[in-house]
Amino acid sequence: MKPVCVTTVQTKGTKLWARRDGISGRPSMILVAGANASHLMWPDEFCELLVAQGFSVIRYDHRDTGKSSRFDFTSNPYTLADLSEDVIAVLDGFEVQKVHAVGLSMGGTLVQAAVLDHPDRFLSATVMLTAALDVDFIGNIGRAYTGEANPMGLPSPRRDVLDVLSQRNSVSNTLAEELDRRTSEWVALSGGLAALEPEEFRLWEARAIEHAGTLAQPMNHGLAQPIPLSRGRELGSIKVPFLVIQGGQDPLNPPPHGRHLADLIPSAQLVEFAELGHSLPSSLHGPIVQAITSHAMANDSRHEI
Repeated sequence: MKPVCVTTVQTKGTKLWARRDGISGRPSMILVAGANASHLMWPDEFCELLVAQGFSVIRYDHRDTGKSSRFDFTSNPYTLADLSEDVIAVLDGFEVQKVHAVGLSMGGTLVQAAVLDHPDRFLSATVMLTAALDVDFIGNIGRAYTGEANPMGLPSPRRDVLDVLSQRNSVSNTLAEELDRRTSEWVALSGGLAALEPEEFRLWEARAIEHAGTLAQPMNHGLAQPIPLSRGRELGSIKVPFLVIQGGQDPLNPPPHGRHLADLIPSAQLVEFAELGHSLPSSLHGPIVQAITSHAMANDSRHEI
């Protein structure tokens, strides 16, 4: 998939690599990836379906991923609020005034914050496989190991999957070894569907490694200060139309996290895919794209439906 436009967006001492696919003048959609992931967390095949539905699709590498700026976090710390502002910087870089946003996992957190701070920039928002801003995700990781109940009554991440993710601290000596480790991680995150098609995740990670030019997997986002939990109280003021996608098999933000988030946003609708884990397996690209684009088209008068 050849991008129509590739650019580097400069913002506050940070360079963000970004690309845009699709015909200029079509409704714009920005895809915001999860923690420590480049734009290739959104597979090219997934984006091709969005373009085919008539959208101009923007993806970018978070700072410390892909071809964007990399930092020594000790001397150059940043916060998730900074990453949220990067979403707006990318829109400015492409001179996009209003956009449909889609965020996955941490990307869903960033989209929530960006909509709160810049509601005039968004026509619609879709957040998937994520938690509401009032959910203490870091605390939930600790509770997964201690067995302590979540005071909000929401489930914590699965400990066995967290154990697999902890292997990111290990250093691979070869490309094959690193691809084996990353593929195992996606299988754990995704559940049964990924177990049936592990080679597609291996292919997508090979693309991400080639794009970044290193075997090392980014880690700095885990050090970034979270969005304050108090901001969760602001979600009730959102007027931008929201779609929340819940994965029935999501091991990090299991049901009913999606329902909790949707209940906090007056405009929100909830869609649950029973077989979906914490990833984008190709077997579900079609229905997920259909849900996202139907939501966006319904909230964009420029789009021919």
